[in-house]
Amino acid sequence: MEHQGQLTSGLLYLVATPIGNLGDMGYRAVEILKAVAVIACEDTRHSRPLLDHYGIDRPLVALHEHNEDRISARLVERMLTGEPVALISDAGSPLINDPGFPLVHQARAAGIRVSPIPGPCALIAALSASGLSSHRFAFEGFPPRKPQARRNWLEALRSESRTLIFYESSHRVEETLRDVATVFPARRRLAIARELTKRFETVVSTTVGESVSLLSEWPEMRLGEFVVLIEGDDARAESEQLTPVQLHTLWVLLEEHSVKKAVELTTRISGARRELVYREALRWSESRDDAR
Repeated sequence: MEHQGQLTSGLLYLVATPIGNLGDMGYRAVEILKAVAVIACEDTRHSRPLLDHYGIDRPLVALHEHNEDRISARLVERMLTGEPVALISDAGSPLINDPGFPLVHQARAAGIRVSPIPGPCALIAALSASGLSSHRFAFEGFPPRKPQARRNWLEALRSESRTLIFYESSHRVEETLRDVATVFPARRRLAIARELTKRFETVVSTTVGESVSLLSEWPEMRLGEFVVLIEGDDARAESEQLTPVQLHTLWVLLEEHSVKKAVELTTRISGARRELVYREALRWSESRDDAR
């Protein structure tokens, strides 16, 4: 484990920037960007208007997938002389499907402190508003561009039990959703988030089977920057069932006790998983109410 006292010199800030709405820029982020010696960014032409908006007049250096090994080494040299450096991406949190890993890796290897300045992140924003489970999720970046590679990629994810999250461009979102529909069950829940924090922000809850027609009937849904979220596979849980003896025990106890107490006693007596017992108890309770 790395301790503060073991850090040799230098400081690298990873600064999150807005994903659309400039008002989402944090006060601390602005103050740090004003104070560093240099700011590394993906595209200086893209980042300069943001920095100008906040009166940040610091030197910029481009760091992208084609030069990041070479530029990272130079930045590490500067940090080792005591200069603080900041890394930003075009939008959102650095390194999340963006350049920067070589810089962080080299900085830490050199004993340089790396400090994250948290802020906007499209995948987290989309997940929080999607209505899908946020307890466990898997971010998969961008799907492959070629159709066969994309379908193979989706097939490998079909049985994933966590909520799946990936980014897609407006140019390919419709064909990607068509491939999703050929791989995933039609009833699997799916959410589409587009233009987050911007004027035409939209978060739609639908299903795999209905997602393609939704885009066809709603042309503006094919425009913008997209986050696609797919409900995790719950086939394992649905395939598990209580034994006849466990069911009988539950039903007898439900005649005399509340759902909560009957579930607790059935679990203790039979050793069945509480989740399965509780689900069956709710079904029994609902069917009894419907019969009245």
